[in-house]
Amino acid sequence: MTNYAIIGFALFLGALFVGGAIIASRLLAFSTPHSRRKVQAYECAVDPMGDARIQFKVDYYLFALLFLIFDIESLFLFPCATIFRSVLAGLQANISSMVIVAELVFFLLILLTGLVYAWRKGVLVWEKSV
Repeated sequence: MTNYAIIGFALFLGALFVGGAIIASRLLAFSTPHSRRKVQAYECAVDPMGDARIQFKVDYYLFALLFLIFDIESLFLFPCATIFRSVLAGLQANISSMVIVAELVFFLLILLTGLVYAWRKGVLVWEKSV
């Protein structure tokens, strides 16, 4: 029961801190009759004109997402390589080295399949001929 009391007390202190910060910001905030300008996207510089929605190339975002996916998946190769090295050194006798090689090959095949799919869809091409 004491563990739950500690968690409850921590939640209470967190809520008290957040609520106090919100109330303090409301009380201490600078407000004028022209505070409508405070809710605009840009509080300084030139007033925004026109619509904020513009057309952009989605290809840049697809390329960035592909980079992140392959970057994170390549990070997963390091623990596998570490385990494979310890198996080859004989430190872990309960895992077969062939099982680890098969898992690594399967993982690399998944990466290669994703790369080929993105390549065929034309995501890796910067300038597309129309």
